[in-house]
Amino acid sequence: MSEIISISNGSLTASIDTMGAQLMSLRKGESEYLWQGDSNWWPRRAPILFPIVGVLKDGEAESAEGTISLARHGLARLNQFKVVEQSPSSVTLQLKSTEETRKSYPYDFELKLIFSVDGDTLTQTYEVTNPANVVLPFTLGAHPAFNIPIPGVKASSLDQYHLSFTRSWTSYGPSITDDGLCDYATPQKLIVDSDTLDLSWELIDREKTITLEDVPDRRITLAANTEASSKAHGIQMDFEGFDYLGIWSAAPGCPFVALEPWCGIADTVDTDGVFEHKPGILCLEPGQSIAKTLSVKVF
Repeated sequence: MSEIISISNGSLTASIDTMGAQLMSLRKGESEYLWQGDSNWWPRRAPILFPIVGVLKDGEAESAEGTISLARHGLARLNQFKVVEQSPSSVTLQLKSTEETRKSYPYDFELKLIFSVDGDTLTQTYEVTNPANVVLPFTLGAHPAFNIPIPGVKASSLDQYHLSFTRSWTSYGPSITDDGLCDYATPQKLIVDSDTLDLSWELIDREKTITLEDVPDRRITLAANTEASSKAHGIQMDFEGFDYLGIWSAAPGCPFVALEPWCGIADTVDTDGVFEHKPGILCLEPGQSIAKTLSVKVF
């Protein structure tokens, strides 16, 4: 049965659902930074993406161990996790493969999500272990959505916000087709020698999902355009080890924006249908583990 686990350091409080290990709330004092879900827009808040990000072409791919058949973003978000460790400021949740998961993803795995709060920062670590005697192919990602307006900010529309980067750069990433596939034949080139990306409904509506590769220093900051730097409120995200960043919202006027670090992406339009050939796929040898960590700082 699903349970909501809360962790806190007295200033920052995070709540996590054992169903899907989904972050449900991120509050600094009484201020809620995380989107709270609304079926009129998008009912989820911050699903865990594993063992795929996005979609498989025609819903399937072939792998060394057989056919993989998964819906968008995979199976972790649809399964109950077990709490295996907990303290006042951290919690570890675990999902292990089952006979049911092997029907759609024919691999044994152990997935842990470790959440902790320190100061004004939430840290979220993915730990994947391969308990089997065959190579484990997978990718993973995060999908947290944040309230617009950001607490303490008067700007109420996405058009009044921007993402800033640690330095000027020129971005590159695939465009997204209507069925969610990545198309490198018509790439997105949204940032040209700049350290800022101005957000707008027109931009997200046109691009469907903004996809950035190799973000400088794997750090972004979301803030309002009109905020004086000395009084600014915003969100800083660090995601070392995640080579892609998705930026998405449900529809024009929607009161949230999702900032999504990914290790991999959806299938490309010209995929050969081999799961191990997907962009950003990780292949874990028998008995080995890998960890990926991202953090969210609110200010």
